[in-house]
Amino acid sequence: MTGNMENLSDWIGRGETTEGLASAKSSDILNATLDRDDAPFQPGDALPPAWHWMFFPEVVKLSDTGPDGHLAKGGFMPPVPLPRRMWAGTKMTFHQPLRAGEKITRVSTVGDVTTKDGSSGALCFVTVRHEISGPNGLATTDEHLTVYRAASEPGAPAPKPQPVPQNPDWSRPIHPTPVMLFRFSALTNNSHRIHYDRSYVTEIEGYPGLLVHGNLTATLLLDLFRREMPDATLKTFNLRAISPLYDINDFSVSGRIGDDGASGTLWAANHEGALAQQAEITFEA
Repeated sequence: MTGNMENLSDWIGRGETTEGLASAKSSDILNATLDRDDAPFQPGDALPPAWHWMFFPEVVKLSDTGPDGHLAKGGFMPPVPLPRRMWAGTKMTFHQPLRAGEKITRVSTVGDVTTKDGSSGALCFVTVRHEISGPNGLATTDEHLTVYRAASEPGAPAPKPQPVPQNPDWSRPIHPTPVMLFRFSALTNNSHRIHYDRSYVTEIEGYPGLLVHGNLTATLLLDLFRREMPDATLKTFNLRAISPLYDINDFSVSGRIGDDGASGTLWAANHEGALAQQAEITFEA
């Protein structure tokens, strides 16, 4: 392992509570970023699943950010001594929608911290459970997984690509411009430099281009479902992030409904057809 990986399990059970606002204006901006023509949200309108990602921005002094633009490690999250961190997936349950204009609350708890040696070096997985509630009670449960990695070694082989599911019912091409990534970073107050600082992401972290936010790709998957099944009510969304996507190439989002008519699979694939994200969903038609 790289650095001091001991005692990280001491952070399990730590929690924090954050107040937020389900902003109609931010929701309108996200709709516009997704190139939708929806009417502006009005107070009380139900908001799409997972849009709580916008409503609890970290308030961090500039002097408290680390070299990567994030809040310096420590505090609520364990101080993992690995330089690269990425969103690795989520398990969400939607109990009821958040509504535009509501004051909302997020209760967050560190659920698990796991370390191991992978083929590319040391890894640490941190799971945080978020419970998001509005005036009418619990709305969304979001178990968020972050992976911390060792620095990239020059010439390290790329992970073996995974095949995508076959026979999609729908598919949509995505052109991930720096403007799209900037707008999503601004909406979520995400100052991680891998999404907007090309010299940092290529020269320091060793990636070939700006990384598409994991939760932006997930939002595009959810948006595809909303476009194709506008009258359905999503109940669960269980997503794994498998390989990164970059702004230097287009990618696609696709979906397929199961034979039972109440479940399905959503996935994102890179320009070479390799799997980037895959989510299993359940819904009420």
